[in-house]
Amino acid sequence: MRERRRRDAGTPWLALSWAALVLLPWSGDDAGLFAFLWTGTWPSGVGGSALGQAVLGGRLWLLPLLVPPALALVPFAHQRLGPREGAWLIGAGLLGLLFLAAIALSIDLRGWTWQLPADLFGPLPRRNPGLGAGAMLYAFGALMLLCRGLTLRGACGGDFFTAGLLGTTIGVIVLFVVYPLVRMGLAAFQTPRGVYDLGLFWERLSNPAIWRPDGVVPNTLMLALASAASSTLLALIFALVTDRTRFFARGLLRVLSILPIIAPPFVVGLALILLMGRSGAINRLLEYALGIEGGRWIYGFQGIWFAQTLSFTPVAYLVLTGVIQGISPALEEAAQTLRASPTRVFFTITLPLALPGIVNAFLIGVIESLADFGNPLLLGGNFQVLATSVYFAIVGARQDRGTASVLGLILLTIMMIVFLVQRRILAGKGFVTISGKGAGGNPAPLPSWARWTCQAVALPWAGLTLVIYGMILFGGFVENWGLNHTATLKHYAGAFGFDYGANGLKLTGQAWESLFTTLRLAAIAAPLTALLGLTTAYLLARRRFAGRTTFEIGALTAAAVPGTVLGIAYILAFNNPPLEFVQTGAIVVASFVVRNMGPGVRAGVAALEQIDRSLEEASLTLRAGSFATIRYIVAPLLKPAIVAGLVYGFVSAMTSISAVIFLVSPGITLSTVYIVNLAEAGTYGMAIAYASVLIVLMLGVILGIQFAVGRRRIARPALIAPTATGAAA
Repeated sequence: MRERRRRDAGTPWLALSWAALVLLPWSGDDAGLFAFLWTGTWPSGVGGSALGQAVLGGRLWLLPLLVPPALALVPFAHQRLGPREGAWLIGAGLLGLLFLAAIALSIDLRGWTWQLPADLFGPLPRRNPGLGAGAMLYAFGALMLLCRGLTLRGACGGDFFTAGLLGTTIGVIVLFVVYPLVRMGLAAFQTPRGVYDLGLFWERLSNPAIWRPDGVVPNTLMLALASAASSTLLALIFALVTDRTRFFARGLLRVLSILPIIAPPFVVGLALILLMGRSGAINRLLEYALGIEGGRWIYGFQGIWFAQTLSFTPVAYLVLTGVIQGISPALEEAAQTLRASPTRVFFTITLPLALPGIVNAFLIGVIESLADFGNPLLLGGNFQVLATSVYFAIVGARQDRGTASVLGLILLTIMMIVFLVQRRILAGKGFVTISGKGAGGNPAPLPSWARWTCQAVALPWAGLTLVIYGMILFGGFVENWGLNHTATLKHYAGAFGFDYGANGLKLTGQAWESLFTTLRLAAIAAPLTALLGLTTAYLLARRRFAGRTTFEIGALTAAAVPGTVLGIAYILAFNNPPLEFVQTGAIVVASFVVRNMGPGVRAGVAALEQIDRSLEEASLTLRAGSFATIRYIVAPLLKPAIVAGLVYGFVSAMTSISAVIFLVSPGITLSTVYIVNLAEAGTYGMAIAYASVLIVLMLGVILGIQFAVGRRRIARPALIAPTATGAAA
């Protein structure tokens, strides 16, 4: 019976491969699978299956696809499945994937991509469709047959479920991370007509506008270092104030740490324009009170730096407050016992022990600045950074995809270097101050000069931050901020107006469609993001398999890709056959999932480290499979991490801008892109009204989820206690 169950594990995937070949449309269409327009040309036309198109439609190059599933029939005819049959399935799965990749990469929008198939099968039509549902399911079936064969050869401990999870995760990373980045890299060597030219690549790379002292790369690095330094310094001041003083505004500083999470990444830049722009409130006040004419100083390096410092300081604070709280008081008390002054204790004990956290916060600030797109777009003026240069190269008048690819590769390289440096530093477990021994005492107080200095900086900065975000909440209620402050609701009515008449509710606001589209796509992406992140975390934390380091590097690369790089890579990879996803909701969802999987991986690994492996081992010892163990043992214990992953995936999708600004189309308009377009058109009132609605919506989601997670954690001891008592009895 056990052998029968093993044999049947691969049967559904073989059946799926045959169904994909015989029944489902091999080519895609704009209407989608479930519009069923493909049935009008089935089985031999464009909407036909691979078998129908090959036999009845004359597309003979599809016939080799029948060989792999035919080979896979041989092992399933045996009574027992062992290593020998596993080799058959590995060969069948690999052949299926190789044949599919060869056919897909041989055809693009203009026809054959190389001469041999053109000589064998003749010319193709000028417009060729991409792969459809049949091709996708055929690839998945072949992948699962490969995984089944590997488990029969002993891979993943012979556990097909684990091998299937690993294969699916690798497939997602290869398809939506590796493949687009490779296509972007190849585009850097191509002419506008698709001809490869190595000299053209070096010409693009050596462009003086990129490397000269006021070029794009020096600008980017200078801004990243300046923003990281200022945000880290301010975050350290805030952490010292909240954890080492009795400052009355400690709670306010902690509350401010949540604002960057719930706000779109460009709202600070938008608020600064309204506050300090040419017609901003501060400039108008100076002009009225002192006769000083306001300038355009907010545009350029200083404006972006100011906005990024405001945006990234709370993020760095979340890192540093935990580090400051983790410093053991015993070392500081020992120094005080030896009659060291508070200043000497601060410089020789407190700051050195906080150094790993300071370095980590600084590197996070560099990463955030490199990836930031919204603030440089709104405040950049003539100051160009890599993120905006990629955007203007691809959407500007030139539409130079080669230059955009080169700039994207430079940005990706810088990001990966910083990411690897950060990971290397975090991997070194130095500066340990908390051990298994109990440590009492109170943290050393700050020197009086340090306390007063920190408080003098923290309070005004907190007030400025409140003003900045307060403008987003209230700026939409005035006629024209900076010019006419008459109270009005016209901006909210224009964006989210509605009428209720004889025909029922009618939505009249301009922004409803973009909001509903964003909500729908974010709701689809959130569970997929959590699932992919937690699956990757489970494989890294709980499973040992060949190629684990390579798999970890792939997951790391997915987390490190800047949004602008991912956007341009998707445009180059998915705009033409073999995969045509551009101008569909699927490409937007894919970008959300890939961009936001990193925090889910980290949260999953942290949560799994708190779960004793013996619980899973006991389940497996009782002959429960891996799927049942995860479903009944691991998943319930990971509920807080799962919910946190869902929240992060949803909120990040709702507030994303850098990648999706490349991927929107007339039928797919997202909230953040809509707001940026309003701001660029000078419609600031409606832009900040829309942004305030997003902030309130995100705050409600976060508070609701935090409430649910809190109830789950409180209820857990009550659920465990009776079980433990029963076991003891």
